[in-house]
Amino acid sequence: MSDMALPSSRTLHNLYRDHSGWLQTWLRRRLGSEWDAADLSQEAFLRLVRNPQVLAELQEPRAYLVTIGKRLLINFQRRRSLEQAYLDALAELPEACAPSPEQRWVLLETLQALDELLDGLPSTVRHAFLLSQLEGLTYREIADQLRLSERTIKRYMAQAYEHCLLAELC
Repeated sequence: MSDMALPSSRTLHNLYRDHSGWLQTWLRRRLGSEWDAADLSQEAFLRLVRNPQVLAELQEPRAYLVTIGKRLLINFQRRRSLEQAYLDALAELPEACAPSPEQRWVLLETLQALDELLDGLPSTVRHAFLLSQLEGLTYREIADQLRLSERTIKRYMAQAYEHCLLAELC
């Protein structure tokens, strides 16, 4: 291990020791679940591990952890909402058409991956992209449904495709 890695490891260890319990309590109050809070707390610290420069320059750890925690909560709630919408749609299917538990898992994982891929896009761009890709609507139909011009929808689709391409390259 190099000398550069040791201070970061100690810093991370101290940060985790001093603030992980506090962050987990903060998340638990918002989620109502000890298990989900523990998972999100671990994810917050993993994000710090992935960004050693931030860790080295961190002045206000709790403020930074709250910022990460809020983003994780938003993503968590969005995933739960997506999962619930999927389960609701499945409940409406006739039993003979319902996917197997394995197929459900794969579909849910795919939906979550798509959600993560589209994270960061403005909601209208994301909505237009999903209408095109999941419902097969034409740009004209999307424009009519969203009450926007077809030219705007074309721009939105280009933005969404560029976002997906850049996400795949990273």
